[in-house]
Amino acid sequence: MLLGVNIDHIAVLREARMVDDPDLLEAAMIAARYADQITLHIREDRRHTNEKDLEHILKHCKSIVNLECANSKEMMDIALKFKPFRLTFVPEKRQELTTEGGLNLKIPNLKENIKILKENDIELSLFIEPNLDDVRQAKDLGADFVELHTGKFSNLYNAIFTNILKTPYALKEFKLSKKDLLFLLNDEIEKIKIATKEADNIGLKVAAGHGLNYKNVKEIAKIKEIVELNIGQSIVARSVFVGFKAAILEMKELL
Repeated sequence: MLLGVNIDHIAVLREARMVDDPDLLEAAMIAARYADQITLHIREDRRHTNEKDLEHILKHCKSIVNLECANSKEMMDIALKFKPFRLTFVPEKRQELTTEGGLNLKIPNLKENIKILKENDIELSLFIEPNLDDVRQAKDLGADFVELHTGKFSNLYNAIFTNILKTPYALKEFKLSKKDLLFLLNDEIEKIKIATKEADNIGLKVAAGHGLNYKNVKEIAKIKEIVELNIGQSIVARSVFVGFKAAILEMKELL
């Protein structure tokens, strides 16, 4: 299974002090050497990465680069100018801390923009909820890849197997009995498995990501049809204690 490392969380540290430190290009070079792909999300408000980062990484890193962005004219212009290996359309809300939920596949111009990107030799992925309708619609839209949103799985796993419910970071909707949480967790894993198998059967490559960490990732890594996981925050958090290279290699070993 391949590992894509999302380096946005390095950029979050850089933007906290606005001093170009840590160096995002240095992080990208390390990720390029020890992982299989670099992912970065250029947001409308440029809160962490930006097009100059994309330009430098594409110029200097010998790695597949996956650009995450919203389906907008501005981002289409950036994609067509710099031509990353892959573009992943994701939902985006200005007020959110991180991407929440899968993409609405009924947004205007989506099919047209996918066609334009593929004509420019850019592989196209859609970040979707793990359900059959979205998988089939992604195929109809012309996507090459789907990335299944694992946020609900990750939150449920953490609610059961960590102490997060006893911390200020607990999510109210998961303050349930352990029995109820286990039922919801197993149901979500089954949804991911069913969506993955359907995507594989109809010729879509399958990635997964959001909220995956060193404790929960093995459950998703067991699903053989998933070819790639995209992970960022937990790797960058781990790197504070062991270094970026070691954090990447620890995750690779789990996969």
